[in-house]
Amino acid sequence: MCGIVGVVSQSPVNQLIYDSLLLLQHRGQDAAGIATANGSNFHMHKANGMVRDVFRTRNMRSLPGTTGIGQVRYPTAGSASSEEEAQPFYVNAPFGIILAHNGNLTNWQQLKDEMFRVDRRHINTNSDTEVMLNVLAHELQLSSSGLQLDPAALFKAVSGVHRRVRGSYAIVSLIAGYGLLAFRDPFGIRPLCLGKQETPEGVDWILASESVAIEGIGFEFVRDIEPGEAVFIDLEGNFHAQQCATAPSLNPCIFELVYLARPDSVLDGVPVYNVRLRMGDYLAEKIRRELPDVPIDVVMPIPDSSRPAAMQVAKKLGVEYREGFFKNRYVGRTFIMPGQAVRKKSVRQKLNAMGIEFKGKNVLIVDDSIVRGTTSHEIVQMARDAGANKVIFASAAPPVKFPNVYGIDMPTRGELVAHGRTDEEVARMIGADHLVYQDVDALKQAVRDINPALKEFEASCFDGNYITGDVTTEYLDRIEMARLAPSAQSDRDAASEAIDGGTARSQLHLQLSVE
Repeated sequence: MCGIVGVVSQSPVNQLIYDSLLLLQHRGQDAAGIATANGSNFHMHKANGMVRDVFRTRNMRSLPGTTGIGQVRYPTAGSASSEEEAQPFYVNAPFGIILAHNGNLTNWQQLKDEMFRVDRRHINTNSDTEVMLNVLAHELQLSSSGLQLDPAALFKAVSGVHRRVRGSYAIVSLIAGYGLLAFRDPFGIRPLCLGKQETPEGVDWILASESVAIEGIGFEFVRDIEPGEAVFIDLEGNFHAQQCATAPSLNPCIFELVYLARPDSVLDGVPVYNVRLRMGDYLAEKIRRELPDVPIDVVMPIPDSSRPAAMQVAKKLGVEYREGFFKNRYVGRTFIMPGQAVRKKSVRQKLNAMGIEFKGKNVLIVDDSIVRGTTSHEIVQMARDAGANKVIFASAAPPVKFPNVYGIDMPTRGELVAHGRTDEEVARMIGADHLVYQDVDALKQAVRDINPALKEFEASCFDGNYITGDVTTEYLDRIEMARLAPSAQSDRDAASEAIDGGTARSQLHLQLSVE
């Protein structure tokens, strides 16, 4: 999961992109980058950290130009801490291309090998974004025959990308001397939308991961980019669009609506806030069915993303709604913390339970989802420590039983608390008296209630259906082995450090004794 933005304007774009990235900060807190084009010259600054920390006044001054792209990064592939893998990425041929990517390529390793053996292109990192950039560059070289580019050649190149690449991707890219090219994968898994602004000098255009990044800077939302569609906006602001996939179908990631997207965004015609309210309606119905004789004194959300669902649950059950957890807004989202230990430690830094709301009560806690269970366990314990009589835990999302390989960081089955366990077993693990999950069909229906035109979804983490057709059990085994290998090495390093530290302490003790 990342956030991307691209702008073509009649005036400098650096501030517009910066402001848009601030509005997309929830989509990635690991790194940020902006690239601009001043004629045929590129300018770029990127680094690890939050947007406000990466860009200082001197950095903004070094980003002139009326066309640009930006990205906030939440790592799902490659090295989580490598500043070299911050985006955007650049390649100098053909023409010169800078690209930013939201998603995850499931066949990136195969493509990396092809780049070396067939296309004679060297990939320098373990980032699938660099692979995507080089695939696009190669297809552009073929479609243009190394000569001038026109929209037809650009769209032919994107068609070639769609044929070769598997997985989820929303792309914004700058082509030196030409303009902005953006496109979305044929399944429409990751979001991408279009906006514009009329100015006395002409039309300014913007593409972004969420509508909030468009409307939040004063642009008008136009529409979502269709699955498989590519758009090209030249340096004069002329707009071109074409469908570049042979059999596109809209299957948006449903986890975007559950957790990832901001509630004030609209994705594929679906207001996120409205869906979360509807999720609460269905969740309340299930709680009433499964726990008819369990007394509930109060309903509380885990701020912030579960608040709409919790409000609806309280309303439907006729139970008082209260805010019992206070959130420290200066701590990152625990779901996107890079390590389990860091996530666990950050929960109590992030949330504080107010005893006056818990003492002696049967509390129904509503969260947006339960992924690893670490956060849920800490929250339940906090409620008990604050004096709750009973703790009933409800998830507005179904149990997360399967890895997500399309850009969300839950790749190993062993990390998922619901994988291979019953609801009762999960309840015991998180320490709750009762646990209620949303049904998968109810979640999908909650979205269709808002936009009946949406028929299918990418919901693999809930239903195990990987829509790209290339994800097998063997594939999941391979990515889990690759993910676990660095962890095992880290454990070995920690053990070695402990042994070395113990030896050093023994030597120091011996030296002091002799003296």
